[in-house]
Amino acid sequence: MSESTKNSSMNSDLHHPSAETVDAALIKDYETLYRRSITDREGFWAEEASKLDWFQKWDKVLDDSKKPFFKWFSGGKINIIQNAIDRHLKTWRRNKLAIIWEGEPGDVKTFSYHALNREVSKFANVLKSMGVKKGEIVTIYMPQIPELMFAMLACAKIGAAHSVVYGGFSVEALAARIEDAKSRVVVTADGGWRRGKINDLKSIANDAIKRSPTVEVCICVRRTGHDVYMENDRDFWYHDLMGLPIANPNCPTEVMDSEDMLFILYTSGTTGKPKGLLHTHGGYAVYTSTTHRYVFDIKDEDRWWCAADPGWITGHSYMVYSPLINGATLMMYEGAPNHPYPNRWWQIVEKYGINILYTSPTAIRGLMRFGEAWPKRHDLSSLRLLGSVGEPINPEAWRWYHRVIGQERCPIMDTWWQTETGGFMVTPLPITPLKPGSATKPFFGIEIGVVDEHGKEVKRGEEGKLVIKSPWPGMARTIYGDADRYVETYWKEYEKQGWYKAGDSARIDEDGYLWVIGRIDDVIKVSGYRLGTAEIESALITHPAVSEAAAIGLPHEVKGNAIHAYVILRSKFTPGKELEEELKEQVVKEIGPIARPEAITFMDVLPKTRSGKIMRRVLKARAQGLNEGDISTLEE
Repeated sequence: MSESTKNSSMNSDLHHPSAETVDAALIKDYETLYRRSITDREGFWAEEASKLDWFQKWDKVLDDSKKPFFKWFSGGKINIIQNAIDRHLKTWRRNKLAIIWEGEPGDVKTFSYHALNREVSKFANVLKSMGVKKGEIVTIYMPQIPELMFAMLACAKIGAAHSVVYGGFSVEALAARIEDAKSRVVVTADGGWRRGKINDLKSIANDAIKRSPTVEVCICVRRTGHDVYMENDRDFWYHDLMGLPIANPNCPTEVMDSEDMLFILYTSGTTGKPKGLLHTHGGYAVYTSTTHRYVFDIKDEDRWWCAADPGWITGHSYMVYSPLINGATLMMYEGAPNHPYPNRWWQIVEKYGINILYTSPTAIRGLMRFGEAWPKRHDLSSLRLLGSVGEPINPEAWRWYHRVIGQERCPIMDTWWQTETGGFMVTPLPITPLKPGSATKPFFGIEIGVVDEHGKEVKRGEEGKLVIKSPWPGMARTIYGDADRYVETYWKEYEKQGWYKAGDSARIDEDGYLWVIGRIDDVIKVSGYRLGTAEIESALITHPAVSEAAAIGLPHEVKGNAIHAYVILRSKFTPGKELEEELKEQVVKEIGPIARPEAITFMDVLPKTRSGKIMRRVLKARAQGLNEGDISTLEE
C-alpha cells in the first residue's frame, strides 16, 4: 500500500462523538484553548495550578535558566497529599468513596476520603517511627492491594520519596533498584494472588535485601497468610505496627518545595542499568490532575478504573495521584483480567457501576480472544468513556473495544505518553473525532514535531522521529544520581533546538493527527511494559552456555511485541530444546516473567557493524522476511 493510499484509508475511518458526549464535555473548543496554551504557556499553566491548594504561591511559573533542567512553579510550597487527600476533608467529599478494592479471591474493601486519610496518616507515623526522613527513598514491592497506595501516599505526606518496584520483577531487578535508591526501608507483602496462585513476594524481597547493605527495616503486609521468613529486628508485620500507639491517626502534611522529589520510577533504557526517573510534587500534581480532568471529563459522580499496576507510571499518575487530586472514586483490582473466567472485568464494571475504563491494548487483545459472548453477559451501560495506554492500539482491537465494550457510544481516549513525561502528551478529548489507532493531537501546552535525523520537519504522512518542542510541568526532572545520562538520553540529539527526544518513530497525517509507530531505540514494549534489549541480553549472558546474545521485539497479536532472542553458545555447549527452556527461565529469574523470550534462536554469528554494535534492525528484518536496508556497515 502506498503512503498516500494508507493515509487516505486512515482518514476515511472517522468516528464522531455523540451530541450527548459533546454537551457533557468540560472542554468544548480544543483549537482555541490549544492556541492560547501555546501562545501564553505560562499563563495557561498558572491558571491550572491555581485550581490546586498551595501552602505558598510560586514566584515564577517556569524557570528555564538551566536548560534542560527546567523548574516549574519556583518558590511555591505544596504537597501532593494536601491536594489528593487533605483538601477533600474540608468538603462533602470527606465521606465520599475514594477507593473500591476487590481482591482476586473476591474479597472487597472500601475507603472513604476520611478513612483513606486515617490509614495514610497512621502509616506515615509508622514510617516516621522507623526513622524515615524527608528526602529519603522508600522502596515499595507489593501486589495490587490498598496498602500499596497507603504506603505511596504516606511517603509523600512526610516528604519521603517512594520507589515502587513492580511485583512481577525478580530478585535481581529488585536488588538493583534498592541499591540505586540506597533505600533503608522496604515495604512489601507476604504475597499477592494472581490466577489463583500465590505470588511469593516476601521470599523475593528477602533475597534482594540480602544483597542490599543499606536496608535496615522491612515492613510486610499479610495478604495471603502463607508462611514466610521474618528476620528479627529487621522485619515487622504491617498489622502489628498499625495497632501500636506509634500509628497515630493524626499526622501533619509536610510542607514541600514545588521542586522537591515525590518519587523515582525505574524504566528500561538502552543500556543494562535501569533509569530512575525523578518526579516532583508541584509540576507533577498540576500536570497529572489537569490531563486527567480534561481528557476523561472527570465528574464528581464518576467511578474511575485505571486497570494498571502502580509499579508502572500509568498506575502512579492515573490510578493513584490524579484521580485522588480530582476527588474521584477509583477502582482497584488485584488479579488477572481473565481469572477465574474471561468475564471478570465486565463483572466488575457491572457490579460497581464503572463509568470510565482505562487499560492497555494488550489487555483488550487478550480479552478479545474469548469472543463477544463474555462481555455481552453483562450490563456495561454505566460506561461513558474508554481509554487506551501503553502502546499504539491496532485498529482491529480499537474497533472491538469501541463496538463490544463501548457499545459504539463510548469514545476511546487513546493516549500517548511516557514514564518521563508524567502524563498524557498526545491524546483526544471527548469532543475529538477519532481515527482507530491514532493518538490524535497534542494536549494543551504541548508542541510536537516529527523530524528527520537533522531535526528538519518531515512531510505530512512521512515517518520520522517524534520530538517535544517545549517544556511541560509533568516532565521528569532528571535521572536519579545521573544528570549526565539524562541530558545524553533525552536532550543531546536536538540540543541546538532545545527539543526533547521521545525515542519513538511517528508520522502526522494531513489532518494533523499523530500516528505513533514504535520505539526507535533498543527498548521493546511487551504488553505495554518497556524492557531494554540490554537488560534481556545481560540476563542471557549470565548463563554459562552463552557467549553473546541479541534481543529484538517482533509483532505479537496479544502482547503487541514478543521478545525473540539470538544467542551464540560457548564451544562446549550444543543447541537444543532443553537448553532453550533453560535460557528462557534464566531471563525470568534475572528480570521477571514479563521478559520471558517467546523463542531463542542459536546462531554462529550475529550481524554487527565494524565497530562491534549488534544490528538488531537486521535481525528484525530477517525474522519478518523484510528488506534489510543498508548493510554496508556490517562486518560480515
